[in-house]
Amino acid sequence: MVRQLNDLEYTKAWHAMQNFTDQRDAETLDELWLVEHPAVFTQGQAGKEEHLLNPGDIPVVKVDRGGQVTYHGPGQQVIYFMINLRRRKIGVRELVTLIENGIVASLKEYGIDAYPRADAPGVYVDGKKVASLGLRIRKGCSFHGLALNVDMDLSPFLRINPCGYSDLEIIQTSNINGPKTTEQASTSLVKHFADLLKISELEYQTGLDSKYDS
Repeated sequence: MVRQLNDLEYTKAWHAMQNFTDQRDAETLDELWLVEHPAVFTQGQAGKEEHLLNPGDIPVVKVDRGGQVTYHGPGQQVIYFMINLRRRKIGVRELVTLIENGIVASLKEYGIDAYPRADAPGVYVDGKKVASLGLRIRKGCSFHGLALNVDMDLSPFLRINPCGYSDLEIIQTSNINGPKTTEQASTSLVKHFADLLKISELEYQTGLDSKYDS
């Protein structure tokens, strides 16, 4: 199932992911959640305070995903992967590779030569980062996911060391002849993730299920 959450405050989405994962059982369908967040810095479990250079008026949320510090904001397509890894018989490294491959395949449609890096999860173009990635596994199931920069204000990335790197340049697809809107980006990404996850038919819903919305 694909759930379109549109614009949703980060903490609300995060708590919903936790609730979904805690409440799901062996029969619960896997879901992809599409969302854009208001401006927020998120600090993963390995995140160090020293990488928050000057957050200013943008809130910082310490979260339970892997990885360091990143930024979310309008014009960035976020996709959360609510996947039962145990049922699919895949490991977290396989899921990371699948997500990276889906992003690479999606950007290839636009003639963009993107690639992952073994030393730093995410997707890059000419050494510059276009998509970040962080996951959490609980009860054999994943949550959190990816953030693809599409058409956004990139200046907040200058307030942090993105993903813990002081010299990492951040780019977006609208500036490299890629998707110009999050709708274009999500349509392509979902298609490739459905293929990689071997999902033959996709059901779309809008909004959070009330039982996960706390």
